[in-house]
Amino acid sequence: MATVQVARAFRLPITAVMTALVLSGCMRTTGPVAVAPAPSDLDSMAYGAPATPAPVAVADTGSGAIGALRNAFAASPRAAYAAAPGAFRYDSAYHLDAGDRLRVVVYGQEGLTNTYAIDAAGSITMPLIGQVPARGRTTSGLAGEIAAKLRTGYIREPSVAVEIEAYRPFFILGEVAAPGQYPYVPNMTVESAVAIAGGFSPRAKRDMVTLTHTDANGSARYTVPLGTPMSPGDTVFVGERWF
Repeated sequence: MATVQVARAFRLPITAVMTALVLSGCMRTTGPVAVAPAPSDLDSMAYGAPATPAPVAVADTGSGAIGALRNAFAASPRAAYAAAPGAFRYDSAYHLDAGDRLRVVVYGQEGLTNTYAIDAAGSITMPLIGQVPARGRTTSGLAGEIAAKLRTGYIREPSVAVEIEAYRPFFILGEVAAPGQYPYVPNMTVESAVAIAGGFSPRAKRDMVTLTHTDANGSARYTVPLGTPMSPGDTVFVGERWF
């Protein structure tokens, strides 16, 4: 009987010790942890979405980022270049001038459809209607002028399209390997003109060149960097460095 009472007397302390051990083990067990929102999250909760836009993913088409940029530049019109007030500005609307060769299509009229060159006077000469002024016009403007002349006593409802078959040449002078006159290539820059002319001479000033550009407002001369876009008929002059 005494032994049973002793066992009962120790049962309560043992139970308490075991409970404490179990609880301590539970306290050391890793469980879900609640984390307070960062200050920026609190701001967004209180005032709405943050002002900083979310990052935008850029997809690679397979040819690389540089290739994609090159393709985009080649496919899109060149932006106007203006490094400083009064600098050269590229006109994306091309205006015709002497030396341009045009393909004129008059639908249903094989005798009028042909290739015509703009002469030194700035005109093309077509059957029936004779001379048509082309200098300073766009291709669509010239097509409209041809249609208007044909409509006067020749064709009731003429349909005319004009496209450029070959641009007038550009000129490059000064410190290049082979200065002279060269055919214009669409989307040309001053740098590509230098490359066509064989590159710089050893004494060339390579950072800036002189570009003479003619438009509806007349001719003007600009000092431009190599990345400046060019138009047909422009003249590039590469100067000589002094040291």
